[in-house]
Amino acid sequence: MEQCASVEREVDKVLQKFLTYGQHCEQSLEELLHYVGQLRAELASTAVQGTPLSAPLSLVMSQCCRKIKDTVQKLASDHKDIHSSVSRVGKAIDRNFDSEICGVVSDAVWDSREKQQQTLQMAILEHLYQQGMLSVAEELCQESTLNVDLDFKQPFLELNRILEALHEQDLGPALEWAVSHRQRLLELNSSLEFKLHRLQFIRLLAGGPEKQLEALSYARHFQPFAHVHQREIQVMMGSLVYLQLGLEKSPYCHLLDNSHWAEICETFTRDACSLLGLSVESPLSVSFASGCVALPVLMNIKAVMEQRQCSGVWSHKDELPIEIELGMKCWYHSVFACPILRQQTSDSNPPIKLICGHVISRDALNKLINGGKLKCPYCPMEQNPADGKRIIF
Repeated sequence: MEQCASVEREVDKVLQKFLTYGQHCEQSLEELLHYVGQLRAELASTAVQGTPLSAPLSLVMSQCCRKIKDTVQKLASDHKDIHSSVSRVGKAIDRNFDSEICGVVSDAVWDSREKQQQTLQMAILEHLYQQGMLSVAEELCQESTLNVDLDFKQPFLELNRILEALHEQDLGPALEWAVSHRQRLLELNSSLEFKLHRLQFIRLLAGGPEKQLEALSYARHFQPFAHVHQREIQVMMGSLVYLQLGLEKSPYCHLLDNSHWAEICETFTRDACSLLGLSVESPLSVSFASGCVALPVLMNIKAVMEQRQCSGVWSHKDELPIEIELGMKCWYHSVFACPILRQQTSDSNPPIKLICGHVISRDALNKLINGGKLKCPYCPMEQNPADGKRIIF
């Protein structure tokens, strides 16, 4: 993180200098145009009269030429200074980051170079679809010769179509989608459909007294949600009392807050992705953020491994040589590391619960068997190894 901060400081310096340079250029150009305008007027007057240049006019021309020359030299000097600042950014990147980061990951992690390239291309493609960059994604498909069927694209196309409508404050497509998936959304304990109906009701309230009857009629959509959202429905019904006076000047003015639109976009994205089996954040963005945290640690481990010549420490595809704390945001499933072998458990080496309650990996259990008996490494209880039970988190 310190390396990133160092580079960011250099970038900020360049941006600040570039902004200052732009402002100085505009100011200098305005001054020069002012001088040139005055000089042009004087010359035009002299040409009409047919008289030679006077001494004051010659002096003005000389000053104007000198001003132009000095200004151009000053701008050129400032421009060179910006170039040197940009070069310092490159030097800061070279100084703080190792260009050979590919060596951090063992080649054994990938089945083949083709598999590695295909996985990366699919991650980029999914990210582009999820961000709504459909034309860029289609271009990548053509240039990389990826064979992506419509079933893969369809959830992203539908998601982006509805989100675009919500950004335009059009609730129709989102409501239609929520109603058609009502049962599955209820199974997820989602309040998406209710929030969409609430926002549509608020839009009718914003229309003033003329929309009162239409709002009352639309309130019937709240009936299926009355047992869960009773308090919120009561608040919206109470706001009808102030409709004649103007909702924006009432205790219910918070209903008209534009933040509700941002909230509904977030709610729809989260619940729709959950229902469609998609992640809210693209795997590429999550991997990139995690990699920024993990890379410095892996670089240090790489240096230690090379120094001590212990290349066989990292030989597994499904685990890192050390634990790296990525924070709760990146916790997607439970992980158990065997306290005996210090290895992360897997499907081939699952966690086993002993009779005494302690948990170790299956490999550790097999190594601890002596004469058909197993003695728990944490307590003196002897037991039959066959009595151990596999744990599934």
